[in-house]
Amino acid sequence: MKKVTGVGGIFFKCKDPKKMTEWYQKHLGLTTNPYGATFEWYEGADSTKKGQTQWTPFPETTKYFEPSTKEFMINYRVENLEALVDELKKEDVTIVDTIETYDYGKFVHILDAEGNKVQLWEPMD
Repeated sequence: MKKVTGVGGIFFKCKDPKKMTEWYQKHLGLTTNPYGATFEWYEGADSTKKGQTQWTPFPETTKYFEPSTKEFMINYRVENLEALVDELKKEDVTIVDTIETYDYGKFVHILDAEGNKVQLWEPMD
């Protein structure tokens, strides 16, 4: 079973997310949206399989990364999230919440070996 297939997003805390997004847009040319920026790419040589990676600054006061105390959270793209969560439970990995489904994919949060919150995403490409 494939597990992680790529990085789905990079999320980090900052004092002023709007200002940070504007800075990256102006100085590094990111095409921004209300959630930060989305980088689209193709999976391998198959130009019909488009993927994306999300870049998002969060307010430094966000509770979204809890229970982790880190300033960042990484989202990993995965295949077959339900089967992966079942396997992780058997391996005593801490599952923070339940799988949630949206029109763009399924999500769940886990904690790594040092207590960093990690988001797993099965995209609905």
